[in-house]
Amino acid sequence: VPWLLEVNLAGEASKGGVGEDEIETYRERYPLLCGLMTMPPFADDPEASRPLFKRLEALARGYGLPELSMGTSQDWRIAVEEGATLIRLGSTLFRP
Repeated sequence: VPWLLEVNLAGEASKGGVGEDEIETYRERYPLLCGLMTMPPFADDPEASRPLFKRLEALARGYGLPELSMGTSQDWRIAVEEGATLIRLGSTLFRP
């Protein structure tokens, strides 16, 4: 089953994921790795997510991984501009 590895680029304890330095280990152990994902810190300004999205795209490209899951209802447009192939929408689709 192809899968994505979550990378905690912001270093937030409240977020899951591995550090950048662990990507290669997972890539070697699990050859069906097809991409990376990340969850940036919540911010009122979607542009605040751009640096993390750029970093994840560069990491994925460097490892030859085609899939990028990044961006949520708050910042999906920025994620798409930075190369997201998958986005997670919740409140945009299902408002209370």
